[in-house]
Amino acid sequence: MTTKTTSLDRAADLRAEPGVIERLRADENTRAIAVRDGRVRIAGGDLDTASLLRVPASEIADAVWALLGRDADGTPILLAMLPPEGDTVDTAPDETWLGLRDLGARLGADDTELLIEALALGGWLRDAPFCPTCGGATELRQAGWSRHCLVCGREHFPRTDPAVIVAVESSDGERLLLGANANWGGRMYSCFAGFTEAGESLESTVHRELEEESGVRLASLRYVSSQPWPFPRSLMLGFRAVAVDDHELRPDGEEIIDVRWFTRDEIGSALAGDGPVGLPGPASIARALIVSWFEERA
Repeated sequence: MTTKTTSLDRAADLRAEPGVIERLRADENTRAIAVRDGRVRIAGGDLDTASLLRVPASEIADAVWALLGRDADGTPILLAMLPPEGDTVDTAPDETWLGLRDLGARLGADDTELLIEALALGGWLRDAPFCPTCGGATELRQAGWSRHCLVCGREHFPRTDPAVIVAVESSDGERLLLGANANWGGRMYSCFAGFTEAGESLESTVHRELEEESGVRLASLRYVSSQPWPFPRSLMLGFRAVAVDDHELRPDGEEIIDVRWFTRDEIGSALAGDGPVGLPGPASIARALIVSWFEERA
């Protein structure tokens, strides 16, 4: 897998400018990405040709605002975090509201980065209006990228929680280890994942999670790539690993209810939607790790 490069400029140089949001909202060239309940507006009725809808900022009134950055042509892009109920923006017949899982990998690299940034920042704007230290009210600063507590004076910023996800192959490289989460009812299998604990390295997290969830020890481990995942504020760091002993399979029985080795033919069939199990959707790094392993010797 390769890391995608985009043309989005996050415009950090503008965040400290006094009144920058008000200035940009008054500029007829400024565009806004509207977010409501974890969904964004999409232009186009066909998902395969859909794109993020950028509307003039002046069309939106009731919203919490933040600066997302500049488009490839230098156009300022704002986030408009809308109230959870009621339409504050007129919706045309060929537009709809969708979330990241709905859109999958259908958007281009620029739109995907903008989508994830908007959902992650919008979630923080919605969920963290008060100071976590003293409970006091806060005011937005740095164009929506920080909160200043009006009571104790502390500054707060959007959180990103690191999590690992790993594709484990057999010692001969011909099978892939996947697990079924209890929340999926055994209908879908995926790579193993978990959050990094306080004071823990990423590598230690991978080894711990695999042994806890599947009973498998790892002989080797290498980093592959990362993916921001705004559910609610994660950074997924993807790894590849090789099992020490292919027979060490022991699902924890709580979070993971089944652990199985899949042949390359089985993975190919599942990727095509023909079974034997369901796999993660195309928006996830889990899918990318599985596809990467499958295509190496397909």
